[in-house]
Amino acid sequence: MSIHTLTRQQELEGAPREVFPFFADATNLEAITPPLLAFQVTTPRPIAMHAGTLIEYRLKIHRVPIRWRTLIEQWRPSEAFVDTQIKGPYKLWHHTHTFEPLPGGRTLMSDVVRYSIGYGPLGDLAHSLFVGRDVAAIFDYRAEVIAPLLAVDIERRAGSDNR
Repeated sequence: MSIHTLTRQQELEGAPREVFPFFADATNLEAITPPLLAFQVTTPRPIAMHAGTLIEYRLKIHRVPIRWRTLIEQWRPSEAFVDTQIKGPYKLWHHTHTFEPLPGGRTLMSDVVRYSIGYGPLGDLAHSLFVGRDVAAIFDYRAEVIAPLLAVDIERRAGSDNR
């Protein structure tokens, strides 16, 4: 089984304690996932995030409906969390999110995804033909939309704190 790794980093406005709540809300995954995937969180809301939380989703990959279940393995607010696939399209999906403080009240957000689709040589071929490109495209999309969505979220929370 070939294991592939995708690593992305993005500097965000706001300290980790300001940025983390956006990512702690599992429903925000719907907004940061490309519309083509028709991604929906199906777990009843609100979702209490902590180590051990199970989250279920529905999406489409190349028009094929998929159900996906992840487990929050680690949960360290304002620092990091790890989600792993329990059920879904991958043989392995292990996603580590980290939030490091930067000078000027900014945050370096890092994503490291280790994944495999399994199936030996056929899986490797599928990865080289489309899976690797598809996974990269999801994170490219996220890089484009996170900053503006996060700015609105931080402003909304700051406004509600002032009431």
